[in-house]
Amino acid sequence: MNAQDDPTKLQSYSTDWTRTAIHRILDANLDRAREGFRIIEEWCRFGLNHAQYTAECKAARQALARWHTAEIRAARDTPGDPGTALSHPQEEQRADLYQVLQANLCRVQEALRALEEYGKIDYPEMAIACKQMRYQVYTLESNLLGRHRHQQLARSPLYLVTAPVENLFEAVEAALQGGLTLVQYRDKEADDTVRLRNGEKLRHLCHRYGALFIMNDRVDLALAVDADGVHLGQQDVPIALARQLLGPTRIVGRSTTNPDEMRRALAEGADYIGVGPVYETPTKAGKAAAGLEYVRYAAAHSPVPWFAIGGINLDNVGDVLEAGAERVSVVRAIIAAEQPKQVTQAFLTQLSAVKRRPA
Repeated sequence: MNAQDDPTKLQSYSTDWTRTAIHRILDANLDRAREGFRIIEEWCRFGLNHAQYTAECKAARQALARWHTAEIRAARDTPGDPGTALSHPQEEQRADLYQVLQANLCRVQEALRALEEYGKIDYPEMAIACKQMRYQVYTLESNLLGRHRHQQLARSPLYLVTAPVENLFEAVEAALQGGLTLVQYRDKEADDTVRLRNGEKLRHLCHRYGALFIMNDRVDLALAVDADGVHLGQQDVPIALARQLLGPTRIVGRSTTNPDEMRRALAEGADYIGVGPVYETPTKAGKAAAGLEYVRYAAAHSPVPWFAIGGINLDNVGDVLEAGAERVSVVRAIIAAEQPKQVTQAFLTQLSAVKRRPA
């Protein structure tokens, strides 16, 4: 057994061997952090066209490059590194842009932590700099991932809210294949074990197609299945509490049925609102329709994305769009359709025509 293989003989290691090993750790993590920053920087530059975030990533890369000295690089031993052969299936494929950003933000954070701890031995100034940089990356993560979700929300004209049907997953996948980018899992009657299992499966399905996944009503279940957000009814927890539990990067929506409820939801910080029910619907049994007048009010007054909802189908969606809606949420029109993919495409065609319509 070599000394390197026996932790009890750590004190017998030569100073040269210890320093070389530490320099190998520093070299690997400097490479890892710089590479991760570069991947994030490319999206900030070419995807978001965001000068500030791009400059922050570039400045961090350059700061790390100054610490990446010839002495540290000289310790590199790629052929003798057992970690080069290690991999994980999650590293071999990314479902969407969100996963690319999340994976590389985590990579940078972990690398900076390693640089901070091992740098304390011979490079205390680098250790301090990496600690400060790590906190900056936490802020960047909140801004980037939150921005990504909210940008996709704003770009999503069609919102599918599920209902309990036997072919739930097949119907949702067909809608996703048709171009759907926003799904809410809603099942008021199922117990929590079923909702957890279905929520996890639907979240995986949505993310595979690059769609957002929202959990209905329950903040705890949204956290448990790693949903992109939660949709709250008027009787659910306050938006502020949901935000505190979910953090700033996830989406919080609120159902509203009249202007007063809209004003409260906006004041509380809802990321989007549901406007309806536009027509009477069994989904909201016993609740009077808000009608097209409320749609017109939302079109004139809502500064956040809003979705007309309630009894909307391909026969009446034209009237809803004429009233000022640019986004609609549907349930049975898609989830109970014989051909969910084709119905989804038909909705999106009508919604895209609204975007092209002259003001």
